[in-house]
Amino acid sequence: MSEQTQNADTKEAVIAQTEPVKEATNTQEFLDNFNWHKYEEGIDEVDDAKLKEFETALEGTVGFVNERDVIEGEVVRITDRDAIIDINSKSEGVISLNEFRYNPNLSVGDKVEVLVDKREDSSGQLVLSHKKARVIKAWDRVNNAHETGEIVNGFVKCRTRGGMIVDVFGIEAFLPGSQIDVKPIRDYDQYVEKTMEFKVVKINHEFKNVVVSHKALIEADLEDQKKEIIGQLEKGQVLEGVVKNITSYGVFVDLGGVDGLIHITDLSWSRINHPNEVVELDQKLNVVILDFDDNKSRIQLGLKQLSAHPWEALDANLKVGDKVKGKVVVLADYGAFVEVEEGVEGLIHVSEMSWSTHLRSAQDFVKVGDEIEAQILTLDRDERKMSLGIKQLHPDPWTDITSKYPVDSVHTGTVRNYTNFGVFVELEEGIDGLIYISDLSWTKKIKHPSDFVTVGDKLEVKVLELDVENRKLNLGHKQTQENPWDVYEQTYAIDSIHEGTIKEKNDKGATVVFADGVEAFAPSRLLEKEDGSKLGKGDTDQFKVIEFNKDYRRIVVSHTAIFKAQEENNVKAATKKAAEAEKTTLGDIEGLAELKKKMDAEK
Repeated sequence: MSEQTQNADTKEAVIAQTEPVKEATNTQEFLDNFNWHKYEEGIDEVDDAKLKEFETALEGTVGFVNERDVIEGEVVRITDRDAIIDINSKSEGVISLNEFRYNPNLSVGDKVEVLVDKREDSSGQLVLSHKKARVIKAWDRVNNAHETGEIVNGFVKCRTRGGMIVDVFGIEAFLPGSQIDVKPIRDYDQYVEKTMEFKVVKINHEFKNVVVSHKALIEADLEDQKKEIIGQLEKGQVLEGVVKNITSYGVFVDLGGVDGLIHITDLSWSRINHPNEVVELDQKLNVVILDFDDNKSRIQLGLKQLSAHPWEALDANLKVGDKVKGKVVVLADYGAFVEVEEGVEGLIHVSEMSWSTHLRSAQDFVKVGDEIEAQILTLDRDERKMSLGIKQLHPDPWTDITSKYPVDSVHTGTVRNYTNFGVFVELEEGIDGLIYISDLSWTKKIKHPSDFVTVGDKLEVKVLELDVENRKLNLGHKQTQENPWDVYEQTYAIDSIHEGTIKEKNDKGATVVFADGVEAFAPSRLLEKEDGSKLGKGDTDQFKVIEFNKDYRRIVVSHTAIFKAQEENNVKAATKKAAEAEKTTLGDIEGLAELKKKMDAEK
């Protein structure tokens, strides 16, 4: 049919169906005077009001369609690239077969939904789109399913971060991993390219996002079953369940729509580090109901309670003093827990690990996983407590202490610790002795033991005292050397003068060091020089010994005494000379008197 014929038919239809006559006449005039060729070529502009008037006149005519309408069409012919669709309009539409890739079995006679994209393109062809129609219809159906709760079918296309992509009515919807099933999913790939039922749970119209859930359908099916199970729950009841999830603190078990938790402490009578040491995912097992809240929404389950407590099966003949073997399962600073039988543990306190008395940590003796032998020290079956010891498996080193370490014997030990008042030295495992700070050196004045020795140093010591009953050993280090104060007594005799250097100085006085390293104390008032000034730190000068005490290793010296003594000597010399002069004068007087007496007698 030619374009002129189509226009004529349209005009007749409009004239026949349009009222009133005045409007029809206006329309007829518009059609008669309208240049379709110039309009398509864009040569003449058309008055918008007249064009709208023409559109209004065409509405309701046979074969008239509006742009953006979604209508049903019929496939009338299929070529290699396109499908020809008849929508009962003035012309047929053409749609690319790419829009029907989802339907490879498309054939002539099939009814399909199409969107009127354009009533006529530049060549007068009707432009249709099946893909856009599907999207529009799909959104209508998705919105309706969301509002009504309708169950929809979807095709799982692929995996994505956090879940799956599902095709629902041609729209890509998101299926979160948590919404696939009521139990955690470990293999997402098993669902790819499968058609499943879903419930539309959320739509974001602004971003055109759809979220679906398969889990919601399962939960709905399980709701009745869940109510039945919860209604029959009783403490002590044994049920079969499936391990649903494993965490560091326990195991979640599916009891058939109802979840319960087995805390890690209720999995095994033995001590375990992680629940996966006892159970695995999807494992079926019997559990006992220990407790639940008022709503029965939190159910506490137990696994170990289905077997007898290991303490009840403990050998009845086991007693204090027996030796047992076990594995170290837990370590703490204060000791180690040893599993002697499954579920039966004993504590070895750190004080029972060694005969040594100085403080140490349990990690210095054993580590987790060690297989060790120990002796039972206490056993309380009612309280299910047991204490063990490993030092008891070795002889007590204090048994023959008097023969091994008699008084005045000299030995080499290891510095293990020190305090403000002394140093603890270990002679052997279990035998420690104390060196008081005053017994470290004959000559040095030590403020703290750390100034003299370091932990781990080897030190020669002499046994000074031995208290077997209280297990105490008093040692000395300086006693292993000759007392130099026997020699100092002669060298630093009272009134002897020596050259020394002031090492330290304070308000009370100064410490003076002599060439051989001996230290002496000079009171502040005795540091005055002859010119009235005082000696300072670092000054070297002569000092006179004014006090010597060997027992307290104390030497007191004076610089002032040196020139004071000289002054005294000068005074004494002057006094003596004056005395002698006086004596001579008196003698002369006495001689003259004798002479006068003699002359008088002769006369």
